Amino acid sequence: MAASGAVARTLPWSWYADPAVLRVEQERIFRRSWQYVGRTDEVAEPASFAATRAADVPVVLVRDEEGALRAFLNVCRHRGSLVCTGSGARRTLQCPYHAWTYGLDGALLRAPRLELEGGAGLEGLGLVQLRLETWGPFVFVCPDESAPPLAEFLEDVPERIATAGIDVDALRFLERAESEVEANWKVCVENYLECYHCPTAHPAFSDVVDVSPDTYGLDLGRRRMSQAGPLRPEPRGAFDPSGEVERGQFHFVFPGTVVNVMPGRPNLSIGPIFPLGPERTYRSLDYLVAPDADPAWVADLLRFDAQVGAEDLALVERVQAGVRSGLLEEGRLLPESERLVAHFQGLVLEALA
Repeated sequence: MAASGAVARTLPWSWYADPAVLRVEQERIFRRSWQYVGRTDEVAEPASFAATRAADVPVVLVRDEEGALRAFLNVCRHRGSLVCTGSGARRTLQCPYHAWTYGLDGALLRAPRLELEGGAGLEGLGLVQLRLETWGPFVFVCPDESAPPLAEFLEDVPERIATAGIDVDALRFLERAESEVEANWKVCVENYLECYHCPTAHPAFSDVVDVSPDTYGLDLGRRRMSQAGPLRPEPRGAFDPSGEVERGQFHFVFPGTVVNVMPGRPNLSIGPIFPLGPERTYRSLDYLVAPDADPAWVADLLRFDAQVGAEDLALVERVQAGVRSGLLEEGRLLPESERLVAHFQGLVLEALA
C-alpha cells in the first residue's frame, strides 16, 4: 500500500466481495494461524466433547477418560460427514451417516462392512488430530503443523492482561454472544481496529472511555494490534466504570481473535472473527468476570457492550454496501488514527502476495 500525500491507500475494495480472494484468504491466512475455539470448561469432564470450528475448519474438542485434551478435524474419514454436533459426554464418537465409530484418541474402532467388502483395515483411518494449545482457560487450534507456537501469535497480550490485575484462570464464564454480519470479515476487523469513529458512532462508550487522540493509545507488534483508553475524568452514562481495572484494553491477534477488557471490575471477553462467505462474517464473544462480581454491574456491562456491538453492526454493513458498489477502486487511511488498520491490511497483503 503506497502512500498518497498524508494518507495511505487501502486494499482494493474488490477484495471485500470476491469469492476467489476469500478462497485464498482461507488457505493462506486462516488455515495457517491459531484460532480461538472455546474454553477448557466446555470439555472439563473426562469423556466429554464439544464441536466447534476454526474459521472454515470443523473441529471437535475431546477430553479423554485420562483427562487429556485433544482437538480433531470433525470430519469422518469415510465420506466426509461431520462426526459431531453440539457437546456432551461420550466414550466414543460415532458418525451418524454410516456409524463409523472413533475412540476419544481419534482411532477408528468400528466401520460396518469395511472388512467384509474387502476394504482396508481400521489402521490409518482415525480422525485427523489438530494442534491444540491453551492460554489459561482459552483453547486455540491451528491446522498448520509448521506454524509458530501459540505464544508467538499472542505476543504480550497475556502479560498486558495480567498487568491490569486480571487472573484469567480465576474468571468465571457468563455467556457467549454470537452474531452473523452482512459484511466481509476484513471490514469487521478494520472497524474494530480504530476508534476514530467512536465520538460519532459510540457516544455512550465515549462518555466512559477517553477516546481523544492524545490519550487513546494505539500500539502494535507483529501480529498483535492493541488499543488502550483511560477513563474520562468524569465518566457519564449508565455504565459504572469504577473498580480495580482503570483502563480499557482492546487487543486483536491476527487474523481473527479479539480480547477485550472494560474498565471497572475484573472482566474479559474473547472471541473470533472469521468469514462465512465473501460478504458474511461470524463473530462471537465469551464474557468472563470475577467470581464475586456484582450481578447488577455484570448486567450493566453486558447491556453496555451489546449496545456498542449493535452500533458496530450497523456501521460495518453500511461499509459493505459501499465497497461492493464497484465504482471506486480503494479508499484512504489516516496515518495515525488508522495505523492499526494499515498494519492489518499489510499483513493481509503479505499473506496473499
